[in-house]
Amino acid sequence: MIHKTAIVDKKAKISAKTIIGPYSIVGPNVEIGEGTEIQSHVNIKGNTTIGNNTKIFPFASVGTDPQDLKYQGEETKLEIGNNNIIREHVTINTGTEGGGGITKIGNNNLIMIGAHIAHDCMVGNNVVIANSAAIAGHAQVSDDVIIGGNCGIQQFTRIGRMAMIGGMSGVSRDVIPYGLSFGNRNYLEGINLIGLRRKKVSNKEILALSEDYKEIFKTKSLHENLAKLSESLKVNTYVREVIDFINHDKKRPICTPLSK
Repeated sequence: MIHKTAIVDKKAKISAKTIIGPYSIVGPNVEIGEGTEIQSHVNIKGNTTIGNNTKIFPFASVGTDPQDLKYQGEETKLEIGNNNIIREHVTINTGTEGGGGITKIGNNNLIMIGAHIAHDCMVGNNVVIANSAAIAGHAQVSDDVIIGGNCGIQQFTRIGRMAMIGGMSGVSRDVIPYGLSFGNRNYLEGINLIGLRRKKVSNKEILALSEDYKEIFKTKSLHENLAKLSESLKVNTYVREVIDFINHDKKRPICTPLSK
C-alpha cells in the first residue's frame, strides 16, 4: 500500500506487501522487500536494497551520497537486510568506490533515533546502535554488538562480536570480541559477562575467556602475551576468536585496559 502523497519512482521495485506512508520519497534504484513499512517523510534514494519486514520511522534518510570529498557520483550501493528497525532521523550512506562500493547492514538490528552509519560500513546482525551514535566510514561492527548513545566510532575501527560500547565513548581503537569499552578515548574495562550469559555461553567457556583476557593484557606487549598463552586456552573457540581478531590486518590499534 502506497499513500497517495508519497512520491515513488516508477522504476523502483516495491513489493506488493510494502507499506509506504505519507510524503515519503523513493528513488528509481531502490528495491524494498515484503512486509517492510516505510512511515511518513522518509527519504530513500541511491542504489538501495531493503529486505523484508523492516520498519523505517519518519524523517530517516537512507541511501544518500557518502560524506566523502573523494566521492564523485560513482555507482555505489547500500544493502539493508531483514527485520531491522530504523528509527527517526537516522542517516545511512551508500559506499564509495575506494572503500569497496557498498555499505551493508545485516538482519534484526535496532538503529535508534539520530544515529548515523557512514559509507562503506559493515554492520552485522542483532546489533543495537543507541540514540545519536555516529559510525564513521569503513567501520566494521560485528554481530550482537551494543553501541551506547552519543558514541563516536572513528573510521576504519573494528568492533568484535558481542562487544559493548558505553555511552558517549570516543572509539578510536579496535574493541576485541566480548569486550567492554568505555571512556572519552575508549579503554577496555573487561569482558561482557552479562552478554555472554544472555547468549547461554557455559560457565566453563566464560572462565576460559576471562583467563585469556587477563593473560593477553598482562603487559603492554600483546603479541608477546599471545605467544605465552597456554595451549589449553588457545583451543577454546571464544579465545581463538579474540586471538584471530588481534592478529588480523588492521588500521587501528587494539583497545587495551587503562594502565594501573
